[in-house]
Amino acid sequence: MIIKELNGKSPVFGKDCFFAENSVVVGDVSMGDQCSIWYNAVIRGDVHFIRIGNKVNIQDGAVIHATYKKSPTHIGNNVSIGHNALVHGCRIHDNVLIGMGAIVMDDCVIESNSIIAAGAVVTKGTLVPSGSVFGGMPAKKIKDIDQELISGEIDRIANNYIKYASWYQD
Repeated sequence: MIIKELNGKSPVFGKDCFFAENSVVVGDVSMGDQCSIWYNAVIRGDVHFIRIGNKVNIQDGAVIHATYKKSPTHIGNNVSIGHNALVHGCRIHDNVLIGMGAIVMDDCVIESNSIIAAGAVVTKGTLVPSGSVFGGMPAKKIKDIDQELISGEIDRIANNYIKYASWYQD
């Protein structure tokens, strides 16, 4: 893994975090407990800060970035960022699943208990209300989320990634 100080800012991590050998974390990044950063994932806090809560998994090939002096990135607790997703200068609240290959652009707000479908493009400034599933290009509301999706997808994936990370830490 590459963990790099930049412009006097060093990444800060909580307890029980996993970093794949070729993951990259640079600059003004803080991360909570039980997070996992997977192969080829990049978290670049070089142009603005990135704040990541507890129990967040950033899967293979995902990129987390921000916009210079304008739009930082905030990721809440119990969040899964799917393979090859791009999360840029936005706010993601708790209990969210960002699907594989999805793009979440600057100044978006993804409220709690929401899912962004695989391949969705959430355009600049979009508000995704709590309890929504958004998909498409540009992303639009597909449906309201039900409790089954919250426990069956959002919680299941976040919990599974804690288990997967433990396999690598032995």
